[in-house]
Amino acid sequence: MPAKNDGPGEGAAPSKSEQTRALILQTAMRLFQERGYDRTTMRAIAKEAGVSVGNAYYYFDGKEHLIQGFYDRIAAEHQVAVREVLDRETDLEARLAGVLKAWLDIATPYHEFAVQFFKNAADPDSPLSPFSPESEHARAEAISVHRSVLAGAKTKVPEELRDILPELMWLSQMGLCLYWIFDRTEGRERSYRLAERGARLTARGVALARFRVLRPLVRDVYELFTEFLPGMTKALPDPAKRKAPADDGRPAGVG
Repeated sequence: MPAKNDGPGEGAAPSKSEQTRALILQTAMRLFQERGYDRTTMRAIAKEAGVSVGNAYYYFDGKEHLIQGFYDRIAAEHQVAVREVLDRETDLEARLAGVLKAWLDIATPYHEFAVQFFKNAADPDSPLSPFSPESEHARAEAISVHRSVLAGAKTKVPEELRDILPELMWLSQMGLCLYWIFDRTEGRERSYRLAERGARLTARGVALARFRVLRPLVRDVYELFTEFLPGMTKALPDPAKRKAPADDGRPAGVG
């Protein structure tokens, strides 16, 4: 069950319910940073937030759903933060670099927390994984940002690639995120440089995609990720999870 969202409409004052939800989420983030994800319990979060344990569970079904709330909040903040650069820039490289650097700006306060819980998020079976079904809403929001990056750019994107490029661009953002987690330079300076270099390379690749001969290469890259990357696999079922056929007592091959 996803985290319950009683959020107000855009421009409306937050309700008492929404304030309580935000308080629980904010308290959880602080305790995760101070104590670590594994050592923080829902009971401790409720106590620090000044609410009952039952109330904490009303808004979030568990610690994993608190992380989903965190993902959703980061995604919503990113949507707002990129508006200025997307309204101002039409150059694809500038648009993408601005979007990636805006994400780094928003993520900055959570760097140590991200380092702590990465071992859980890296598990492909964990709901904390950015590729998990539980993370679908935040993932879709992030991909929609990259769709906007392409839609407003002066660079022409071939119609047959418009649906797959935003997802590939989001996957490159996940690569940037992984690098950022391990980045120990002051102010994560190398991560910002990587964002700029990555945006330049992506813009050149999209520009080259106008040549029809190169489009199959883009599709091959996309299919490689969706077939083999944990959490992205769409074409092939997991053999370990296949159900054995029922034994009805008839020899194999007999209809």
